[in-house]
Amino acid sequence: MRPVVALVPAAGRGVRLGEPTPKAFVAVGGTPMVRLAVDGLIASGAVHRVVVVVPAELVEAASALLSTTSLTGGSMPPVPVQVVVGGAERTDSVRAGIAAAPDAAFYLVHDAARALTPPELIARVAAELQAGSRAVVPALPVVDTVKSVDDAGIVIGTPDRAHLRAIQTPQGFDADLLRRAYATEVGATDDAGLVERLGVDVQTVAGDSLAFKITTPLDLRLAEALRADSTSSAVAVFAADGPTAQDGRTVLDGQADHATEAAAR
Repeated sequence: MRPVVALVPAAGRGVRLGEPTPKAFVAVGGTPMVRLAVDGLIASGAVHRVVVVVPAELVEAASALLSTTSLTGGSMPPVPVQVVVGGAERTDSVRAGIAAAPDAAFYLVHDAARALTPPELIARVAAELQAGSRAVVPALPVVDTVKSVDDAGIVIGTPDRAHLRAIQTPQGFDADLLRRAYATEVGATDDAGLVERLGVDVQTVAGDSLAFKITTPLDLRLAEALRADSTSSAVAVFAADGPTAQDGRTVLDGQADHATEAAAR
């Protein structure tokens, strides 16, 4: 299996979240998003190394935060996590990540703000790369009607949403291809956009609604609720398999009823 390196730019500010700290360090359910994102990458069993790119002033904090990250990737050897200094813009940070991992065969570029991305989705992108695709992005069908508007806000067109997709991360690339894409100074709203400008086909794979980007306070509330629900469900399952029973019911620290009800909701 050719080495897959995950790059995690984590320098964006949390302005829209109403937070003074970089968005990637805002906690969801008590855990910073960047930690959740890295844990998900490792849990996928498809990543051989993770490079987290942060502002210079946060290198020490990020290193401490990630030093206790579980370094087991399923059947794979331990997965090292490296923290490096990024640049002023996201593209500068991705370039710094690429430079820190010159031996990669493939890169997965992942947004830390998509902190709840399921490991299965990450593995799906990596598998498509290993199978021969040079550029892969997870995609979901667009459910809203989309309008094109002019500078005055007047509708000038309605694209057929049957051919539209909302793109998520991680986005996966052949390493040489992404290096070539980042050798240019042309801008794009995502990494796949840079690759498209080179005339390379970008393959889509099925995305996941849990891989949404946590950008606004409402997104954060949703992420908190999902984390709380998953934690409650895990406790309920553990309780059901636990060794202690009273009146025919298994209990865990006296919380069995509460956990079971939470899991059933």
